[in-house]
Amino acid sequence: MKNKIIVTGGAGFIGSNLVDRLLSGGNEVTVIDNLSSGRMEFLEQNIANPDFKLIELDLLDTGKLKKAIQGTDFIYHLAANPDVRLGAEDTKIHLEQNVIATYNLLEAMRINKQKNIVFTSTSTVYGEATIIPTPENYGPLIPISLYGASKLACEALITSYCGSFDMKSWIFRFANIVGERGTHGIIIDFIEKLRNNPETLEILGDGQQRKSYIHVSDCIDAILYAVNNSHEFVNIFNIGSNDTINSTEIGEIVVKEMGLRNVKFSYTGGKRGWKGDVPRMLLSIEKLGELGWKPAYNSKKSVVAAVRSALGKK
Repeated sequence: MKNKIIVTGGAGFIGSNLVDRLLSGGNEVTVIDNLSSGRMEFLEQNIANPDFKLIELDLLDTGKLKKAIQGTDFIYHLAANPDVRLGAEDTKIHLEQNVIATYNLLEAMRINKQKNIVFTSTSTVYGEATIIPTPENYGPLIPISLYGASKLACEALITSYCGSFDMKSWIFRFANIVGERGTHGIIIDFIEKLRNNPETLEILGDGQQRKSYIHVSDCIDAILYAVNNSHEFVNIFNIGSNDTINSTEIGEIVVKEMGLRNVKFSYTGGKRGWKGDVPRMLLSIEKLGELGWKPAYNSKKSVVAAVRSALGKK
């Protein structure tokens, strides 16, 4: 029996990589995406696959959403606005595209009596954690960005629907995910800056922001491994690597991979890259490790692979 799976946000960076893996596992996969940030080119390799379907739909359209998800076994909910910095400029964007969109999806699931949801959350729900590596049971959770707040609100909605309507959920709090099809973030920013000016690289903050990075292939492995091997009503896992790398070190990798020399680094100053930036992040992945999973890449290898992919290198 093939599983019938919905992937919201399936035309995005992580979503399209997940779609590829689910299809290769013999599942029927329907992508729901409004293509506001997702890209059709990320799905082109699947268009001719009879087990693949794309529905261009916004999760704010509740009527069409209820119909679109009927008859599915699993919903992987990745649709969101992932731009952390944007929340400081537009305070409504993460409320609508993350929180309201998630509520609409849960309501559609309740009405259709569908039970299984996988949700991609974020390390930013922890805020500036005082325990590092940060475990899943850390608290209180005090996010300092509207993006982090929106993801935490989504987590609360999902767990409450599980408690009220006998649903089952898998919630994954990500470190920084990088790799093939990445469309934003520090690596993409650095490459664009150096293409515009190969002599100087501006780094936000003091360049010492130190965080965990994980390759998208490891991320997908971890998600599918946890879904297959954890069976509580609410299953919450961190996904990350076991180490960290700072912004300056990432800049040095990008410079090297681009074949540049004598690049001057300049800094905007302060410990944060932007308002709401968490300067230090390392998630504990011990819980996933006890389940039997471990990453193939560390932070540096993840960044190197992601830079090479963004530059079109093999």
